[in-house]
Amino acid sequence: MSMTGILLAAVIVGGTGLLIGVFLGISGKAFAVEVDEREEAILGVLPGNNCGGCGYAGCSGLAAAIVKGEAEVGACPVGGAPVAAQIGDIMGQAAGDQARQTAFVKCGGTCEKAQDEYAYYGIQDCTMASMMQDTGPKGCDYGCLGYGSCVKACPFDAIHIVEGIAVVDKEKCKACGKCIAACPKKLIELVPYDQKTFVQCNSNDKGKSLMDVCLVGCIGCKLCERNCEAGAIKVTNFLAHIDAEKCTNCGVCADKCPRKIITPRKIPVS
Repeated sequence: MSMTGILLAAVIVGGTGLLIGVFLGISGKAFAVEVDEREEAILGVLPGNNCGGCGYAGCSGLAAAIVKGEAEVGACPVGGAPVAAQIGDIMGQAAGDQARQTAFVKCGGTCEKAQDEYAYYGIQDCTMASMMQDTGPKGCDYGCLGYGSCVKACPFDAIHIVEGIAVVDKEKCKACGKCIAACPKKLIELVPYDQKTFVQCNSNDKGKSLMDVCLVGCIGCKLCERNCEAGAIKVTNFLAHIDAEKCTNCGVCADKCPRKIITPRKIPVS
């Protein structure tokens, strides 16, 4: 190839690249989407876990929703009150009271206390096991299966299988709700961080049926209800329920419970 041909090719390639660069530069400015500075500031304050606990697709989704007025300034469960206060300052709004919450597993049926109907050798996953006969191998149809679907779902290492049931470490829990969504038995709920008294059962079976498969499940005897001076416990469908807003954490219900299923939260030893 002659020198003239080489120079001509170089000019053509260079000119084409220059035209494309100019076109992209003009297009970038013409079609640029303006981002609210508050959105950028909020994104810088959010913890960046992108856990989805707020109900939006990551922290950027929440930041955009807050600026648009579609989400509260305290919508981030991971950041809690400190982050809510900072976002409130950015938005010029009062964050309000941000009561910390934590997840709790409503089952005390450990390996020693709850019977199995059969041996399960399938995939070690609660959802898969719950599709088997009688909603899983556990004798209690309402009990924790213990295969750790919630453990896998937790992005904060706040829940573990201890003696065959899931137990939440409230110090690590950020109340993102991932474990709640992962549990096929609907055993996990959010409770106030400061609450100390819990019913570790979710069964609606009658007393005799429950006692045949679990040594500690609630039998709906109503002793807790009758002895609670604060009126914080009601028994419906053979199961005791505690109203956290009324509960004074006096512990009388735990003392009176013949099954010892009303008990302070247990923290797993790491």
